[in-house]
Amino acid sequence: MVFLNGEFIKKNQAHISVMDRGFLFGDGVYEVIPIYNGKIFRLDEHLLRLQTSLDSIKIKNPYSSKKWGSILNKLLKFYNNQEQSIYLQISRGISNKRQHSFSNLTPTVYIETNILLTKTKKTLRTGFSAITQPDIRWSRCDIKSTSLLANVMYSQQAKEKNVEEIILYQGTQVTEGATSNVFMIKNNTLYTHPTNTHILSGITRDLVLESAKAYHISIQETSFSINELNTADELWISSSTREIMPITKVDNKLINNGHIGSVWSRVYDYYQNLKNT
Repeated sequence: MVFLNGEFIKKNQAHISVMDRGFLFGDGVYEVIPIYNGKIFRLDEHLLRLQTSLDSIKIKNPYSSKKWGSILNKLLKFYNNQEQSIYLQISRGISNKRQHSFSNLTPTVYIETNILLTKTKKTLRTGFSAITQPDIRWSRCDIKSTSLLANVMYSQQAKEKNVEEIILYQGTQVTEGATSNVFMIKNNTLYTHPTNTHILSGITRDLVLESAKAYHISIQETSFSINELNTADELWISSSTREIMPITKVDNKLINNGHIGSVWSRVYDYYQNLKNT
C-alpha cells in the first residue's frame, strides 16, 4: 500500500498525470525517514527539513505536522516489519501546459515505505571504499530536491566502479558524498563541511554530531581538503539508510592503513542507543 493525494491504495494502482511537474521537471522535494522498532525516528526534524525545502521552492505544505504524523502512522499499519524506510515526495502539481514558470497548483503527495536493511556493526567493521569526483551539482544542494540527475550519474559510477560512494569536492575542498555526508577524524577532532548551500545537511549528520558530543569529541564544522582526507585517521559517511559507515579506502589509497578507528566505534554505538530511545 502507498499514499497518493489523500488515499491509501495499492502501489500498482497509483498513477499520476503526465502533466505533473514532478514528472516533467523534477519540480518537487522529498524526504527519507527511517522507522526503528515500529516508530518513526526523529519525525519533527524531518518535517522541519521538509518545510524548509518546500519554502525554498515556493510550494505550500499541504498538511500540518499533526496530519503528516497521522498519515505516516496509518501507512505503517499496513506493514509488519519493525524497520522501514519511508519515502515521501511532494511535487508542485499538475499544470495545464508544459512551461517553466508556475502558478498556484495543488501539490502531488506520494508516500511509500520499504524494508530498511541496516548493516550490522560486524559487517561495517570490514570497511568500505569510495572514489572522489569534482562536485558539478547546482549551488542549492541544501534543498532536498527531486531533481537528482547529477547524483544519479554519480551513483551509477559508484556501482560501475564497485565502490560504496562518490566523495565530491569543489576546488580542493570536500563537500559531501553523492548520497551522504562526509566526516573526517584527524588528531582526535571530528571535521565535517558546515551547513550551507553546498551540502544537504542530513538528519543523520546531526545525529552523528550529537553522538560525538556525548563523548566530548572535539568538533569542527569546517571544510577540509582532498589532501587532508587522504591522511585522515578515520573517514565516515552517513545517511538515513546507511547510518554511519566507515570508509577505509579512497581512490585505492588506504585510510588509517585500512583499519576501522575507535572513534567510529563509540559514535556508532551511541547512535544505536539513540534509535531505541
